[in-house]
Amino acid sequence: KAAKTRNMFVLDATCPLVSKVHVEAQRLFNEGRQVILIGHQGHPEVIGTMGQLPAGEISLIETENDAKKFQTDNPDNLAFVTQTTLSLDDTAKIITILKNRFPKIKSTPKEDICYATTNRQEAVKQVAPHVDAMIVVGAPNSSNSMRLVEVAQRSGCAKSVLIQRAKDIIWEDFSSISSLGVTAGASAPETLVEEILDAFATRFTLEVSNHVSARENIAFNVPKELRNKKND
Repeated sequence: KAAKTRNMFVLDATCPLVSKVHVEAQRLFNEGRQVILIGHQGHPEVIGTMGQLPAGEISLIETENDAKKFQTDNPDNLAFVTQTTLSLDDTAKIITILKNRFPKIKSTPKEDICYATTNRQEAVKQVAPHVDAMIVVGAPNSSNSMRLVEVAQRSGCAKSVLIQRAKDIIWEDFSSISSLGVTAGASAPETLVEEILDAFATRFTLEVSNHVSARENIAFNVPKELRNKKND
């Protein structure tokens, strides 16, 4: 609003998949349902989704224990949405608990977890058991990157770490390995992955192979504000 009062160009860069969760939460609330958000407290996406509804009108569940303890006066009129960057396995367990406790709880027509998050977690599950170490390229404040580290560790690769840049590599941790898996958070640029590989190439003889578990061909429309700018 402040930008518009100054006649500044404003572009909403919210991910369309996150905006979809906002719309779903508002729609479920407008239907008169009590809305549950499965997510991590304090995460920007969770703050944004909870801010779509009046204060106190959306309940946050982070863990299986939260789901077991959740109480409501209206068990037949519940609905849930989820943060888009959660662990698939952890979220499935929470949803199972909620559905067992509240059989009439309503979910959204399609899964809220981002396709990029889903694909990367599935790929890590396939690769992690077959490598000596795993690097996830991403930032500590990236929820989906942190989940990839957890998925790799749970899938059999105990030596799985998050690394932002090549300068952050602790080389002693990789001195005795013969195979390494490398993946990246959904918003980590390809150049950072290449930077990590180039750093390893200066110390090891590399034989790089790509593991493909899914092909992503989803494209989003250019925001109309940018289309209008281009036509001006």
